[in-house]
Amino acid sequence: MAKDEKTTEETPAKGGKKKLIMIIAIAVVLLGGGAGGYLMFKPKTAAAEPEPTPGVVSVLDAVTINLADGHYLKLKMTLQATTDAAEAPDGSKALDLAITEYSGRKMDELMSNAERDRTKKELVEKVVKAYTVEKKKEVMDIYFTTFVIQ
Repeated sequence: MAKDEKTTEETPAKGGKKKLIMIIAIAVVLLGGGAGGYLMFKPKTAAAEPEPTPGVVSVLDAVTINLADGHYLKLKMTLQATTDAAEAPDGSKALDLAITEYSGRKMDELMSNAERDRTKKELVEKVVKAYTVEKKKEVMDIYFTTFVIQ
């Protein structure tokens, strides 16, 4: 019986070691999974583009645009260049985009402040994109100095 007593005494010890190893392994897996999940889902801090600094203001000539139903829009605008611009920007691209944006629109649409602001925002996006060279924005905004509908 002495032999049986030894095996029963050793068995719990071996079983205890196995349980301890199992608990440590589970803890390591849970901690590793938690750390991995945190790193994977934490908010990423995107490198924000620096705000362009204002440069020269280019005044463009007034242009008359045909609207729907025989109405006209007299539009005069200026381009706010950035300091990245080598020289004052030529306004031909901006005027072409403005003509494309407003041609054929109904007078009632442009009489609303909300619609006028929306179309201006779209025009600004197109103009900034048109004047971006090698990821450097040469124009940062446009300003309407005349916006007359007849």
